[in-house]
Parts: sequence; C-alpha cells; structure tokens
Amino acid sequence: MSENKTQPTDVDPRTFVTTVEHPVRRADAELLLDLFGRVTGWQARMWGPTIIGYGSYRYRYDSGREGESAATGFSPRKANSVLYVPGLDQLGDELATLGKHKTGKGCLYVNRLADVDTTTLEQIIEQGLTTLRTRYDVSPS
Repeated sequence: MSENKTQPTDVDPRTFVTTVEHPVRRADAELLLDLFGRVTGWQARMWGPTIIGYGSYRYRYDSGREGESAATGFSPRKANSVLYVPGLDQLGDELATLGKHKTGKGCLYVNRLADVDTTTLEQIIEQGLTTLRTRYDVSPS
C-alpha cells in the first residue's frame, strides 16, 4: 500500500504564512489561522509544503487503501485560498449565504476573505467537522 503524499511536517504554520507572496493571500492566511484555531480549538499543523491543517483522522476505503489526513484546514494558493471542509455537499443553505466562492469536492475556493461572511464560514467549518465525526474518529492536532 502506498503512503499518502501529504504528510504532517514540523514546519511552523505561521512561518509558512510569512512566505506567501501574494499580499491578499498572506493577510487572509493570517486571519484563517486564527479563525480555524478558534473554531476547532486545535493547533495548526503543516501537512505537506502548503496545507495548514487542524486535527486529523484515519480513513480506510472499501478498496483497502487507508491513511491519515487533516480534519479540516486551508491552503493559500496563488489563484485563491482553498479551504478543506468535509461535507460541503450537505451545506446548501450555508453556502448560499456565505458570499462569493466556488466549491469542489471537499474544497471551498475563496478569492478574498473580505468577499465572504466569516460568521457563516465558522458555521460551515463546525458543521463540516460534525459531518466528519459521523464517519471517523477525529483527533486534535
């Protein structure tokens, strides 16, 4: 069985954020560090070179593949900030009131944090973790 490419690292997330070149992504990442920390109550941890994760869970697919992943988190990318939130497909009402965003499978794409309602975003993160806990044991960072 192959290992996940994205593994926890010892890099300090706040140090990583200072290296983000895009000024809006860097400022948003600083705010997201605090927002995710407040919502989850967990310490941030780097997963791979660019993902800031909170908590973790072990999964096992029907295929037998298993591994560990961050429970939730984000990555300040060049084009936008990517927020990793489980159960997005179950959050129609919340997503409708969030503000300007796009979604993918388990990903929420935000160009600028100023474009979304952060109170709604906090609720989305909380509900995503609740959804994840129905399927997996979730551990703090």
